[in-house]
Amino acid sequence: MFMVAPSCLFSTKNGRVDSEDRRSRHCPYLDTINRSVLDFDFEKLCSISLSHINAYACLVCGKYFQGRGLKSHAYIHSVQFSHHVFLNLHTLKFYCLPDNYEIIDSSLEDITYVLKPTFTKQQIANLDKQAKLSRAYDGTTYLPGIVGLNNIKANDYANAVLQALSNVPPLRNYFLEEDNYKNIKRPPGDIMFLLVQRFGELMRKLWNPRNFKAHVSPHEMLQAVVLCSKKTFQITKQGDGVDFLSWFLNALHSALGGTKKKKKTIVTDVFQGSMRIFTKKLPHPDLPAEEKEQLLHNDEYQETMVESTFMYLTLDLPTAPLYKDEKEQLIIPQVPLFNILAKFNGITEKEYKTYKENFLKRFQLTKLPPYLIFCIKRFTKNNFFVEKNPTIVNFPITNVDLREYLSEEVQAVHKNTTYDLIANIVHDGKPSEGSYRIHVLHHGTGKWYELQDLQVTDILPQMITLSEAYIQIWKRRDNDETNQQGA
Repeated sequence: MFMVAPSCLFSTKNGRVDSEDRRSRHCPYLDTINRSVLDFDFEKLCSISLSHINAYACLVCGKYFQGRGLKSHAYIHSVQFSHHVFLNLHTLKFYCLPDNYEIIDSSLEDITYVLKPTFTKQQIANLDKQAKLSRAYDGTTYLPGIVGLNNIKANDYANAVLQALSNVPPLRNYFLEEDNYKNIKRPPGDIMFLLVQRFGELMRKLWNPRNFKAHVSPHEMLQAVVLCSKKTFQITKQGDGVDFLSWFLNALHSALGGTKKKKKTIVTDVFQGSMRIFTKKLPHPDLPAEEKEQLLHNDEYQETMVESTFMYLTLDLPTAPLYKDEKEQLIIPQVPLFNILAKFNGITEKEYKTYKENFLKRFQLTKLPPYLIFCIKRFTKNNFFVEKNPTIVNFPITNVDLREYLSEEVQAVHKNTTYDLIANIVHDGKPSEGSYRIHVLHHGTGKWYELQDLQVTDILPQMITLSEAYIQIWKRRDNDETNQQGA
C-alpha cells in the first residue's frame, strides 16, 4: 500500500482543486532536487513506457516518466519513492506530485536553461571575444565551445566532425539562434529537418556557459544521423570522417531548403567554392601509336571544360615509399602542403581510370569560400582491404596564401586569399579500427585545444603539424583581420 507524502493542503470544491491553488509559488520539496543527476542530453522518453508523449523528468533521481495524472508513471513514481518535483520536458513547467500543482520559483531557472539554452544576439556577437572559463555544477571548469563529446560506442568519427563544425563561427551563430531556421517549410513526412533541429540543440549545449557538467552527450544528434542516413552512419560501428562530413553538409543544406544550383543556405554561404574541371579522354594504352595519334584528332578526345562547385577539396597524397633505416624501422614519409595543393593550379594533370576508359583531368579554382575544407586522402580501397597512407603533411598553421591556384581573371577580383587553420581532425591507427581526435582553435583565447571524446587538453600549435591530418578547416582572413593565433 502506497503512503501519500505530506503536502500543501488546498480548499476543494466538488472534489476538485481550485485552479488558483493549483499554482503555488512555495513548494516544500525544492531542496530535494539533485542537480548532479540531471542529464537532458538523452532522448526524451518515459523510462517505463518508452513513449515520447508528455514526458516529465524527476528532478530528484533524473529519470524520465510519462504523464502526471492519477495512474501515470510519474504519479506512481512520486508516491512510491517520495520524489515530488517534476519538469515537463516540452513545456518547461515544474510540477509537484502527487499534489499536482505547478511550481513557480525563480531558483529553478538554471534547470530550464540547461534543458533549453538560449542566446541573445549580443551574447552570440561576444562569443569569440571572451576567454572566460565557466564553472560546471560539479565544480569543473571549461571553456564554452571547447567541450568533450561522449563516445557512446564507436561514434568518435562523428564527434570530431561535429566539434569541428561547432567551431566555425558563422555556422555556429546561425544554429545558436533557433529563429533562423524554425519557420523553414518542409514537405509533410520529411524527417530530414530533424537533423537541423538536433544540430541546433547540440550547438547550444556545446556553447552553454551554464552547463551542469563540462561535457555533452551527442545521443539525440546521433540518433537523428542514424535515422536520416538510413543507418549508413551508426553509433555502434566506426565510420569514415570524410564520408560523414560530406553527407552531413549536403543533408543540412537540403533540409534547410537549399538546392544544387539556385537556392543557397548558410552551409553553401560558408563552405562552397567553385572550380573549373578540364577533362581529356585518352586512347586505350594497348592501341598502336599511329592509331592513338589519329584518335587524338577526333572531337571525342578534345579537352572539355565544366564549371563545378565544391564543399571541400580532396588532396591526394603521394604513394608512401617504404624506406628502411639502419634499425630496420619504417621511415614515415613527409610532404609539404603546397605540393599536394598543386593539383588545383590549373596545370597539373592527373590520370583517372574507369572500368572502360581513361581520362586526364586538371583543376583550377575560380572562387574561394570564407571557410575552406581540405580532406587529405589517406585511405585507398581495393577489392580485398582498405590501406592507409601514413604520410605526414607539413603545413603552416597560419598564413596559407592560395592566390596562385586561382585563374588570372579571378585573382583581380579576389582580394583576400590568405587562410589560417581553425580545426584539424586526425585519424590514428589502422584503417578499420583507428580512432579520431581533433585540434581546434579557441578564437577568444587564441589557444589550441585537443579533444578526443571526453578528454580536453591544451596543445602547442607546433605539435599539430606532427599528426596524421585527415580533415582541416581553414578560415579566410578579411581585410581588417590580423593573425590572432598562438603560433
